[in-house]
Amino acid sequence: MSGQDLDGVRIAVLTLSDSIARGEHADASGDVVVEAVGSLGAEVIARDVLPDDAARISARLRVYADDAHADLVLTTGGSGVAPRDVTPEATLQVVDRLVPGIVEAARARTLEQTPLAILSRGVAGIRGRTLIVNLPGSPKG
Repeated sequence: MSGQDLDGVRIAVLTLSDSIARGEHADASGDVVVEAVGSLGAEVIARDVLPDDAARISARLRVYADDAHADLVLTTGGSGVAPRDVTPEATLQVVDRLVPGIVEAARARTLEQTPLAILSRGVAGIRGRTLIVNLPGSPKG
């Protein structure tokens, strides 16, 4: 891939984690995502951290899509099986159509690195003209 694969694409990055939102840990996953999309030429228009709260997550996704007009929203975290992992549910509340192939491909690729990838519940979908994709919370995938 060249450094221009995402040239002109407006991206919002949203990290979902109670402990990161409380300032107990650094946002390593968010850093990895921002660095990766930046190296591909994307414009990161927003980067935020929220606790695992479905209503707040859904509201922020709506802002990114409807008000900020992001082309792509990448979430990281909150897509596992812990009781407070609600990112997929929050995403499903705001998308109009699902794009399951994206997370299926990502999960298959991550399974090559760790068997725990099978526990990922991330989803991908479209709201208006914005693609929203849930990524795992681990910087390693």
